[in-house]
Amino acid sequence: MVDDRGLKRKLRAVPDVVLKAVRAQMEDGASLIVREMKALAPYETGALRDSIGWTWGNAPKGSLSIASVKGRVAGLFITIYVGTRDKSLGDQDAYYARWQEFGTKNMPANPFFFVVWRANRRSFRSGINRAVRNAVKTI
Repeated sequence: MVDDRGLKRKLRAVPDVVLKAVRAQMEDGASLIVREMKALAPYETGALRDSIGWTWGNAPKGSLSIASVKGRVAGLFITIYVGTRDKSLGDQDAYYARWQEFGTKNMPANPFFFVVWRANRRSFRSGINRAVRNAVKTI
């Protein structure tokens, strides 16, 4: 006969264990993608490269963001972004990120942002699924 108390205890632990594992995996995946984007970003002053980052929730105002990834577990929501419209940053305001990524009529595109996301999207999402499976197995 199965111990009901032990099973209930394990089932209650699932959300916390899974949430912690998914959160860590999303942070690791976002950090990896940000590092790769920074490595490909055009460099003149460093403002563009330094403006690339990730955050939980919405991106900073005026930034360009990739499609945000929402975890299926507890609605986790992470956004990778580049550029800002923060006037307090002065010369570090990388509002021109869109122009570099997509080009203009006078300048060819110099993609560094979406190409990295597209190259890593599948492994990012499969990493989250793997984290869920592994977390459940540890219970």
